[in-house]
Amino acid sequence: MFHFRLHSFSRLVISLTLPLVLAAGLLSLAAGGARAQDKRQNAPGEFDFYVLSLSWSPSFCEEAAERGRSGGRANIQCEGRPYSFVVHGLWPQYENGFPEYCQRLSPRLNRSIVSSMLDLMPAPGLIFNEWDKHGTCSGLTDRNYFETIRKARAAIKIPAEYLDLSQAKTVAPGEVEEAFIKANPGLSNAAVSVTCNRTRLSEVRICLSKDLQFRACDELERRACRRDQVTMPPIRGG
Repeated sequence: MFHFRLHSFSRLVISLTLPLVLAAGLLSLAAGGARAQDKRQNAPGEFDFYVLSLSWSPSFCEEAAERGRSGGRANIQCEGRPYSFVVHGLWPQYENGFPEYCQRLSPRLNRSIVSSMLDLMPAPGLIFNEWDKHGTCSGLTDRNYFETIRKARAAIKIPAEYLDLSQAKTVAPGEVEEAFIKANPGLSNAAVSVTCNRTRLSEVRICLSKDLQFRACDELERRACRRDQVTMPPIRGG
């Protein structure tokens, strides 16, 4: 009888303590993951480099049409003048991971700034979102952040073959990267990558230092397109 009660008591202790041990383990893993990303997590201005993300607008518009998204950003970008590569964003990055929403109550953008950026980022909603999510991590004022986006975009030359694409083009991701490298002296394979969805080229991403010089980064390769070939839909009206 005594042995039975002792055995039952041991099982009770295990049943009570096991959830606590598991919970402690999960908390430790979560804390370790946060540390593994970066100890500066979400401190404005504390980051290592930028990623300039250039979105192939025809792919975005085809995907939006397939999903039935006819309003908001899709409506403005896809029913206005034809676009090729547009700026998705300029994103502060750590060597591992990235900050985001560094000011939960972010300063509201002046509408004159929004209007001034529509030639590069053709949707007010996109501009507001990029400021809230990424701009607040730059350590810059809103005006200086968007001026930096304009400078970063001006530093990149779009390859001539993508400026007026009149027919759908099947490309290898590496082919697009090489075209950008050829058009931009100083840019290397380690500083540029292509992303894609299931069938289409989505974006070209370029790593830049804080002073907007090309620089290598491992983060791009981890998120790069793994398909052998993807489609670049033609520019609307092409």
